[in-house]
Amino acid sequence: MKLPNYELAVVPQQKITDYLLSPTHPDGRSKEKFFTAFGFSLDDWETLKNALLRHVAFHDVTKVEDSPFGTRYVVEGSLLTPDSRNPLIRSVWFVETGEIIPKFATAYPLKRREQ
Repeated sequence: MKLPNYELAVVPQQKITDYLLSPTHPDGRSKEKFFTAFGFSLDDWETLKNALLRHVAFHDVTKVEDSPFGTRYVVEGSLLTPDSRNPLIRSVWFVETGEIIPKFATAYPLKRREQ
């Protein structure tokens, strides 16, 4: 199953610039090392945004979790990268109760044992 309404998915700039590609964010620091190792950069943050949108369009949902606040969707698969090595990642998306637009929450590499 694809992420419902994936064509409407939103990846806020702050999630990329202040989190995934931030070398100073406490939780994002290790993610920044991972994503920059594959050619993504803070100066060209939109490349990562577009790669995440392609990721969710090309790969299926692997897990769904409902809560009183909405539904969390997990998508796993390869991420198209500037250096063409295309690692496997997990991206997480959230659709708030009563809404239809998926919002990007986070992304991180899949560990070998999870693949």
